[in-house]
Amino acid sequence: MLGLMQHQELMISAIVKHAARHHPNGEIVSKTTEGAMHRYNYREFEARSRRMVRVLQGLGVGWQDRVATLAWNGYRHMELYYAVSGMGAIIHTINPRLSVPDIAYIVNHAEDVLVFSDTTFAPLIGAAAPHFGKHVRGVVIMCDRANMPAVKLPDGMPLYCYEDLMDATDDTYIWPEFDERTAATLCYTSGTTGRPKGVLYSHRSTLLHAFSGGMADVMGLRASDRVLPVVPMFHVNAWGIPYGALMAGATLVMPGRFLDGANMTALMNDEKVTMSAGVPTVWLGLLQHLQKSGDRLGSMQRLMVGGSACPRMLYEGFDAYGVRIYQGWGMTEMSPVGTYNAPKPIHDGLSLDEEYKVRIKQGRALFGVDMKIVDDNGAELPWDGLKSGHLSVKGPWVTNAYYGDEPGSALDADGWFATGDVAAIDPEGYLEITDRSKDVIKSGGEWISSIQLENIAVGHPDVAEAAIIAATHEKWAERPLLLVVPKQGHTIDKASVLAIFDGQVATWWKPDDVVVIDELPHSATGKIQKLALRDKYKNYLLDK
Repeated sequence: MLGLMQHQELMISAIVKHAARHHPNGEIVSKTTEGAMHRYNYREFEARSRRMVRVLQGLGVGWQDRVATLAWNGYRHMELYYAVSGMGAIIHTINPRLSVPDIAYIVNHAEDVLVFSDTTFAPLIGAAAPHFGKHVRGVVIMCDRANMPAVKLPDGMPLYCYEDLMDATDDTYIWPEFDERTAATLCYTSGTTGRPKGVLYSHRSTLLHAFSGGMADVMGLRASDRVLPVVPMFHVNAWGIPYGALMAGATLVMPGRFLDGANMTALMNDEKVTMSAGVPTVWLGLLQHLQKSGDRLGSMQRLMVGGSACPRMLYEGFDAYGVRIYQGWGMTEMSPVGTYNAPKPIHDGLSLDEEYKVRIKQGRALFGVDMKIVDDNGAELPWDGLKSGHLSVKGPWVTNAYYGDEPGSALDADGWFATGDVAAIDPEGYLEITDRSKDVIKSGGEWISSIQLENIAVGHPDVAEAAIIAATHEKWAERPLLLVVPKQGHTIDKASVLAIFDGQVATWWKPDDVVVIDELPHSATGKIQKLALRDKYKNYLLDK
């Protein structure tokens, strides 16, 4: 017997229809690429999104066609998010920080039929377009006629102006309903260990992820919030915020390309932002600006941090400004949020030091996500907070295969997805990522956490950035080697840096040496490229 409840497919278009009907005065405020501010309400946004569907139809976009974007966080990008998916096509957000060959590869691999681009990336489009396949029917620059850049495209590939196209059509489109399992969005991994791989999300998975991410013990989004997604819309759907914020009726404040500390401080204060989300590097820049300028954050309450481990010094730094950091964890293959670090009653009354030890963990699983850690033989390990193992996950917004591969091919026999992370889980279910499987240091057969050592190292007053790699050792096979970038105007004393580990980790965990370098190599998503560092420094201890 089935329940006697109405059936409605979980559609992305339902979000924008809800926002326009029940939160018509909710706003999307954008700092445009040209620097001017643009604002309109959800009712106007929904109408323009329907108008964009007419544009797409006029350009020949059909069912399940892929439409690519190279764009910052802004209102036009939001219109494409909802128009493309809402009509039954697939929006493919591309990271513009990838190389030209990688961009051309994923446009061709996805067989995108149109490419939309902000004016910032016009030179990138010009460089990549000659390598696009014949399936690309044209390029649309996301601006008005007055700001159209000159872009040279191959013969037969037309160039369009976004607002010209919008002006030439109407908003009479009616959102359809179809199978909620239909593909909606496509994101590619950054390709740090080979070619980028596509992850294809459905309407159902996207809504379930947004529902769970908006819960009180996760992002806690409310209609009264004014949310600034610093995490780019080309980085795993801006962690679901473009969907969750509209569900709640919260105002969205879009920073565009202006992500430096001074611009973000001004935008946060001018627009009375209450919540924001981004990677640690961005928040470090904001904190340094606040400390140097004497500025304050008048309305900001909480920051979500993800993408890489957040060092304790960032928590302490923002606590001093009355802004609380909450760390989350996930990956492209997980839509992306899998855990969030909100406290439990058992944490009441902790000392400040004990509280920070909990807060720097990646947090506990969202409803809908399950996780486990296993040893090298696949045996599940206990949640004691001590033993580390290989992390696997499952859930309705976790991928089962990469785009173009056989369905289910990314899972083991029991339906678990191996994340490639090494982690421990404490008795309360709080995850602590200790390494990537490929980065783990095995010294004398025992694991050493590079992430924990890096977080300690960046707490040194002279260190701007730090990376730990496994260096070959004659006796212990591998030993940790610390590479540091000094803060501007500072010099590094190796003995002083090594001393910071005393009392914080076991003696045998301490790095064997410190190497001072000018900069660390970063991937397109801002993560340190340890493969390049290992290739260069793996024999450093042998050569000494």
